[in-house]
Amino acid sequence: MLQPITTQRSVTANTEWLGGRHGTDDTDTITLDITRFTSGTHYVPSTDTSQPYSLFKSGVAVGKITASGLYGPFDKAAADGRQILAGFVLAETLFAPTATKVPAALLWHGTVRTAKVPGGFTPADVVTTNALIRYA
Repeated sequence: MLQPITTQRSVTANTEWLGGRHGTDDTDTITLDITRFTSGTHYVPSTDTSQPYSLFKSGVAVGKITASGLYGPFDKAAADGRQILAGFVLAETLFAPTATKVPAALLWHGTVRTAKVPGGFTPADVVTTNALIRYA
């Protein structure tokens, strides 16, 4: 005899990094290259065997990897395209721990509270950008 089990999980997005609603209604859809991000810094790895999904954090600064067209963490010292700020991941995203590519929404214009960006962010590190961001 089979007994269905239903589990419900509620997650409240941490958007403290977001300085306002401007730009949140006009995002771009991007694909993250999860292999480029750091577990525990950019995403929370799954520890729940009943709901095995990792959680990519909202607010991570990203740049577009030229060779693949995927997005990785913004890095001013990179030479693969990630040194150009594309914007910030708008919403938290659940993904399977074995996934290497994850869809996300990109905030490319708006206001960002830099002190609250997951993984840290310094506006002075941005030399080139494709984003229209005001920093608070």
